[in-house]
Amino acid sequence: MRGHGGDPGGLLQPGRGRVPPGPAAVALDWPVGFDTVSVVRSACCRLSFPYHRFQGSTAMTRHVRSILMLLVSGTLLVANLNGLVAADKPPPRHVMTLTDIERQLKELSNWNRWGDGDELGSLNLMTPRTRRRAAKLVKRGVTVSLARVAEETKAVDNPDPFEQKMLKIGRTPGVPWAVDSYSVNYHGYAHTHIDSLCHLFFRGRLYNGFTHEDVTEKGARRLSIHNLRHGIFARGVLIDIPRLRGKKWLEPAEAVYPEDLDAWEKKADIKIGRGDIVFFRTGRWARRDAKGPWDVKAVGMPGLHASCCAWLKKRDIAMVGSDAAMDVMPSQIEGITHPVHLLLLHAMGCHIFDNCDLEDLGNSCAEYRRWEFLLTASPIPVRGGTGSPLNPIAGF
Repeated sequence: MRGHGGDPGGLLQPGRGRVPPGPAAVALDWPVGFDTVSVVRSACCRLSFPYHRFQGSTAMTRHVRSILMLLVSGTLLVANLNGLVAADKPPPRHVMTLTDIERQLKELSNWNRWGDGDELGSLNLMTPRTRRRAAKLVKRGVTVSLARVAEETKAVDNPDPFEQKMLKIGRTPGVPWAVDSYSVNYHGYAHTHIDSLCHLFFRGRLYNGFTHEDVTEKGARRLSIHNLRHGIFARGVLIDIPRLRGKKWLEPAEAVYPEDLDAWEKKADIKIGRGDIVFFRTGRWARRDAKGPWDVKAVGMPGLHASCCAWLKKRDIAMVGSDAAMDVMPSQIEGITHPVHLLLLHAMGCHIFDNCDLEDLGNSCAEYRRWEFLLTASPIPVRGGTGSPLNPIAGF
């Protein structure tokens, strides 16, 4: 079974989870919202260098710009440039270790909550009552897709592009049909998909105590995606972190903390509760469309810090989704690469929507001044499947 994002068995690795030193720790772009002059002025101030030597020139030379890039990515990474460069450590109150994660695996666990044979996990919180409540959220009759249009171009963040192969094109005499086939390795950082609960092992165990023996080369005997064949129908809530922070998107490696979630509930005047499906917008696709793809493993990805998982468990949510890989990358926790995936899938039994495109949803929510909606989704019911590509739909 492949590790998440094509990282075979890479959940626990010594030295993983930290921001690597040097230029690879930041995206090779100027910080959002700051022009070259302001960055230079701040850099010179930090380094006690006479800024006036740069004044009088209408444009920075490539030579000077290159020097400043080195300064920003090296010396200023340590100085932190008043927060312009993504920090490599969480606030002290959210510093976590692998020991903390192992403790939370027990504290946040839903194992046996719905019986020792349960394979739905927190989707048990989606009940006839919550479905009826969610249906009442449709007022306008408007629907919005949360899926990225299939990524068919190979890129640094998409090594396995979606493939469409035409089998017939309707030009053969007596055969008027156009027929095609699809092929996609949907796990990773490009394709909108859902992770099933058999997607992630930890020390030989899956959610609810199922073991390696339950997953073979023929597929998963337990916790397969086909268990969701009756569909997902619930109240959805969007948490829009860039709008909260007054920016277009979060930068790679920029983390979301529980205080952000509290602040959003207050700003949006909304309360997240039992049975909800919560989506987190980081603006990842807006940044990619504007600046192009980037190497996720080298540069990072915005996402949730592991400290958010206790917040989600307290709200008793049914499911989560994001426009990235859910975890902030690097994870900021020594020795573990995907602690959020681990706590959600393995401990809480919480399915995950990865790589959703939440730009249209964010704009619609802002236009309608409401951040809740009916969320429906239908995974492909493959018996033994570790997940499924799909097209979640928000209804207003």
